[in-house]
Amino acid sequence: MTYLDFEKPIQDLEEELAELKEMASKSKVDLTDKIKELEGHVQDKIKDVYSNLSSWQRVQVSRHPERPYTLAYIDHVSNKTFVELHGDRTVGDDKAMVGGWGEVEGQTVMFIGQQKGINTKMRQIRRFGMANPEGYRKAMRLMKMAEKFNKPIVTFIDTPGAYPGLEAEERGQGEAIARNLLEMVQLKVPVICIIIGEGASGGALGIGIGDKVLMLENTWYSVISPESCSSILWRSWNFKEKAAEALKLTSYDMNKNGLIDGIIPEPVGAAHRHPETTFETVKQEIIKHLKVLKKLSPEERIEQRIAKFSSMGVVHDLDEN
Repeated sequence: MTYLDFEKPIQDLEEELAELKEMASKSKVDLTDKIKELEGHVQDKIKDVYSNLSSWQRVQVSRHPERPYTLAYIDHVSNKTFVELHGDRTVGDDKAMVGGWGEVEGQTVMFIGQQKGINTKMRQIRRFGMANPEGYRKAMRLMKMAEKFNKPIVTFIDTPGAYPGLEAEERGQGEAIARNLLEMVQLKVPVICIIIGEGASGGALGIGIGDKVLMLENTWYSVISPESCSSILWRSWNFKEKAAEALKLTSYDMNKNGLIDGIIPEPVGAAHRHPETTFETVKQEIIKHLKVLKKLSPEERIEQRIAKFSSMGVVHDLDEN
């Protein structure tokens, strides 16, 4: 288990618990009661720590190396029926963006999402979930395929942003993301978008226009990361905690400001401690929302989608006089 800096009290108790269990296994002394008591203390401490997380700590949790990524969610939600599709039919196959068909309770669904990679080699290949233009064009190709066959779309968002390389700009990164925004708002099929980790900038928004936009409890969604914001405003990363608070990027902030449609609760201790429970919760949320969205006509869905995103933000009319 990898521990974050604010999890030190939990780490100390769990290490003490491990030592006690090892002692019990090697001796004839019955330590059952002490073990149960200490397990209770561990759970109480986890609950206490995770009920008082700051914005920056939630950012840290969203980046936990053991937190499940897109393909793990897809495999469990679709009961391992997922068939991945590749390529944008123009440049190539972007490994940072994955997508394909799967089944949820007998319903065929097009799954799309950013994949960070589960080890060092795969993280390099997938560029830590930062997609090139061909990744967004692949995503749109798959969305149009889903629309053609009248199948719903579910996207999983987990990216520190679109890939910032020179080759990405040369191939039209901004245009590719902008095209997705335009096309997604007009899709005739139900679209559910779920932030499962990091939701940074246009890289997240490029697959984030949906009928329902949901966030897992310990995730963030913002135009910029706390570190980059701190670097711009204070010329240093040392103010990232202050930037995280100011950006109002947590699921609770986003929900309060009406920028998402709901929060998916995580088990006590977050998704990386209880991935199976999290997978099942996400699956039930998808099933619940699909049932409602399928009852609407394509025209109603598009109209509601446009109205929702058009109403975001604040507009002030200036008096020309």
